[in-house]
Amino acid sequence: MKPERVRVIAICVFRNGNKILACEGYDVVKQQMYYRPLGGTIQFGEYSHQAVAREIQEEINAEVTDLQYLGTLENIFIYEGQKGHEIVQVYDGRFVDESLYEKQVILGVEKTAPFRAVWVDLDKTGNGYPPLYPSGLLELLKTMKIPA
Repeated sequence: MKPERVRVIAICVFRNGNKILACEGYDVVKQQMYYRPLGGTIQFGEYSHQAVAREIQEEINAEVTDLQYLGTLENIFIYEGQKGHEIVQVYDGRFVDESLYEKQVILGVEKTAPFRAVWVDLDKTGNGYPPLYPSGLLELLKTMKIPA
């Protein structure tokens, strides 16, 4: 994470009933587990929906379809002791390969670091459970009332 820079990213919430697919993360400074949907930085000259499709392909080798723009969030946060600032384009989407909805864990790679993506029950984030990032995402999903 580069300090003093606003990062523009696109993420996708793949819904599976009341669950969404999210990476498990851990902040060693806060000693806190958290969840974050898959996605990443929008490259120069790339539309945000293209970034979502590219990032999902790169991270878990899966194709997406039916992308629907949900909104934009601004996320100012502290991660591992450093301040971060993101503008987040949020999408809903579906996997072309429907078998991914049956997997409890999907293994992926971000750059060279492996990660686990899991189906997170939206009722089990925050309030004693690991938080869902970016901030405001849970509230956005609740107001959208997207069919599962």
